[in-house]
Amino acid sequence: MKKLIAGVVLGVSLAATAYGAGDPEAGEANAAVCAGCHGENGAAPIMAVYPKLSGLGEKYLYQQLALIKSGDRPIPEMTGILDNMSDQDLQNLAAYFDGKEMTIGEADPELVEAGRSLYRGGNLASGIAACSACHSPSGKGNGPAGYPRLSGQTAEYVQKQLIAYRKGERDAGGQSQVMMDIAAKLTDTEIEAVSSYISGLH
Repeated sequence: MKKLIAGVVLGVSLAATAYGAGDPEAGEANAAVCAGCHGENGAAPIMAVYPKLSGLGEKYLYQQLALIKSGDRPIPEMTGILDNMSDQDLQNLAAYFDGKEMTIGEADPELVEAGRSLYRGGNLASGIAACSACHSPSGKGNGPAGYPRLSGQTAEYVQKQLIAYRKGERDAGGQSQVMMDIAAKLTDTEIEAVSSYISGLH
């Protein structure tokens, strides 16, 4: 029993160490290369299908950077960019971008009601869970759990990712199976509505 308790405590300690292990000041040194696509502070991508990085959550950002570097999450536009960065560099970069302010967009007024209903309540008839269950009612995410902030993300990027999950093209990372299961049940209309709603959520 003592060994079991010790193991749980050690596991929690290691998880705590892994979360929030980055140095944002050190991360700033490597952030300049990201600005070409994601904009200053990662808050203004040059194309709406590129994600905003600001405030997404340090643990989530680090996980995604590690997946991209390893090739488990292939993104052609990111090819080679992270190759010379160490694991600590990735953690520092994640801490840097997480500390920046997320800018909020404006949802399409005609899609707000449908998007809000899906985000907050899911779709009982088709078995779709509410987005708010993991990403919080305000869209701020759950940092320690590695669930990213959604609030303010571009509608085009959210839509692209939900479609990728639905097609099984984005299948790397701890929560990917959950997202693939949910996205598989979403219609094109639902994806458009919830993506728009998220872009203006605050």
